[in-house]
Amino acid sequence: MSASSTVLVTGAGGFLGSAVVRQAIAAGHRVRAMVRGSASAANLAGLDVEIVQADIRDADAVAAAVAGSRFVFHVAADYRLWALDPEEIVRTNVVGTRHVMEASQRAGVERIVYTSSVATLALRPGTASADESVALDEAAAIGAYKRSKVFAERLVLEMVARDGLPAVIVNPSTPIGPRDARPTPTGRIIVEAASGRMPAFLDTGLNLVHVDDVAAGHVAALERGRIGERYILGGSNVGLGEMLAVIARFVGRRPPTIKLPRRLLYPLAHAAEAWARRTGREPFLTVDGLHLARYHMFFTSAKAERELGYVARPYEQGLDEAIVWFRGAGLIR
Repeated sequence: MSASSTVLVTGAGGFLGSAVVRQAIAAGHRVRAMVRGSASAANLAGLDVEIVQADIRDADAVAAAVAGSRFVFHVAADYRLWALDPEEIVRTNVVGTRHVMEASQRAGVERIVYTSSVATLALRPGTASADESVALDEAAAIGAYKRSKVFAERLVLEMVARDGLPAVIVNPSTPIGPRDARPTPTGRIIVEAASGRMPAFLDTGLNLVHVDDVAAGHVAALERGRIGERYILGGSNVGLGEMLAVIARFVGRRPPTIKLPRRLLYPLAHAAEAWARRTGREPFLTVDGLHLARYHMFFTSAKAERELGYVARPYEQGLDEAIVWFRGAGLIR
């Protein structure tokens, strides 16, 4: 692929999007960075990029941003586990994805990398690692975010099969690291734990991966991925207790040792959501989050390693860099 190709990155000012921008620049591409507004471009400060302001829900604005691009990374998404109007998450992620895919198809974009999620994949029993082979059934999707990603990924696959859309799908697990400005749900856990506000934990687990490795996987998918295929971009399968212990060690705190049964937290989650409906502020503890915590969300990136040359560093480095960044941003004191 030409090193001088123009690449559009949607959601370029976000946590993962800004990491994809950096990796695309490192690969020699000219980057057009699509952001929702001027405030969302802070993560791009100092980078040699063309910034365009557009909302993925605005079809005309998306078409204008796509025009003249050879490749597209569609990273933008509403990544929340709770919203006053949950269907807003679904509309943004599904309608926005349709706009980007249709505009890319009309503009003759050579290749698209669509950022899906491991949320679209069926989990394996217990602590076994899931792969790309079995999609999650819509009826089993917990919460608006998961449903939205299932719908959006299905839309992309249908366009690949029906229209010849030149899209490769990547399924990140749980990115961690610097520039998580919002922060993401996992970033909030890191902030709370590093601040000493998580004295207990649930028996659950995540697949943790450095955000820059996920971004490098996007570029590898652009260069070597097969059209219509899914690729999990993950790292290490880690129990929540282990994750919190590593965070405690990094910040010099005692690790939590109390393992709570989920049933005790449901009344608190309902109360937190009720308060959030009054204030409009996203709660830390949610009912959907507790439902998700019933499972160990463990995955394998073997396919991406084999076909894309994907490599993930130890997850502890991602936690360390996230803590350093959050401290610098004043979120951990």
